[in-house]
Amino acid sequence: MVASAECPADNPASAAQVFFNEPCFYIYTSGTTGLPKAGIMKHGRWTRTAVSFGCIALDMGPDDVLYCTLPLYHATGLCVCWGSAIVGASGFAIRRKFSASQFWDDARRFNATTLGYVGELCRYLLDQPARASDRDNRVIKMVGNGLRPGVWAQFKQRYGVDHICELYAASDGNIGFTNVLNFDNTIGFCLQHWALVDYAHDSGEPLRGSDGFMRKMQTGAQGLLLARIDEKSPFDGYTDPDKNRQVIFADVFKKGDRYFNTGDLLRSIGFGHAQFVDRLGDTYRWKGENVSTTEVENVLLQHPQIAEVVAYGVEIENTNGRAGMVAITPSESLAALDMRELLQFAHGRLPHYAVPLFLRIKVKMETTGTFKYQKVQLKEEAFDPEKAGNDPVYAWLPGSDCYVPVTGPLLAQIQGGQLRY
Repeated sequence: MVASAECPADNPASAAQVFFNEPCFYIYTSGTTGLPKAGIMKHGRWTRTAVSFGCIALDMGPDDVLYCTLPLYHATGLCVCWGSAIVGASGFAIRRKFSASQFWDDARRFNATTLGYVGELCRYLLDQPARASDRDNRVIKMVGNGLRPGVWAQFKQRYGVDHICELYAASDGNIGFTNVLNFDNTIGFCLQHWALVDYAHDSGEPLRGSDGFMRKMQTGAQGLLLARIDEKSPFDGYTDPDKNRQVIFADVFKKGDRYFNTGDLLRSIGFGHAQFVDRLGDTYRWKGENVSTTEVENVLLQHPQIAEVVAYGVEIENTNGRAGMVAITPSESLAALDMRELLQFAHGRLPHYAVPLFLRIKVKMETTGTFKYQKVQLKEEAFDPEKAGNDPVYAWLPGSDCYVPVTGPLLAQIQGGQLRY
């Protein structure tokens, strides 16, 4: 306030030359396929997002304060959280790095009424020891994505939050779902044209019938989410035209239509509402971040003792998203692999959330007839040593500096929640 006291109150002349269909900024996104890229966020889309959440979903006002510990280079933090505060003329409190132990002290200090979250954030808060002051806060609403059903009811009850505005959107996409009506365990509804279609479980590609068109899934079933591209839902895309072509399907349900491939599995639960199920394609989500399997594979292939790598995500019970796992074929032998050095190698070249938690050693990789790695079976067998057969399986345990063999008892500890991932 002091720094801006002498500044003019009127908009600069350049503001009159800003239009809805022009880029507002480029935003970091892993997209639906491949490595991170620059997604185009136009002024019109940013404004629609900010108004939708700030005015309609959250009803933000001058008495509200939104507390956000999410990175502002992601769409949830920059467009949803900051945008809602701007539209509501509300306070916006930020912290450089999320702290579970100090989160609620910050919320009280800032008099926060609203929270921004991703699913893991809420689980970290529930993992904190219970305090008598847990419900001593002004927070009545929260907005974000990735809140899993096992956390939803516990969080509302423990901290006294009344309204959870779960959302689904992709920074590079043209569609968004919002839980405006405050139903439990749903991403809400979407007024745009969308469809869930049948897909090939081995490749993730949508299936077409004998007529050449894709098949819609019925209510209650899960399918690949496609969003129609039209005047009301334009596709802004990426800065790279080749990337745009990779995510657009044509002639989906009739000749001439165009749909954006979100790369995500959703389940229709009726009345226009849906639930998020999982991600397909070359990315999986862990610790609130999208991990590129291509990036992990390319990095580990630089290791002199590794000949082949297949990266994928696997489920750990009672955690959100999928943990990283790689199947590797040594260039020489298993004995030549130093598990401590391999972990250090990965840490030195990958973001912390992308470092694989599990390894599977394979003498030979199975491929399809078209020489594609069979990831589906690897995902299903995950890090269970019995399902892996003769393939040794290793895990990076929390707080350790080396991959260790996975045994039956260790598997039970991991899946039983005795180790905190």
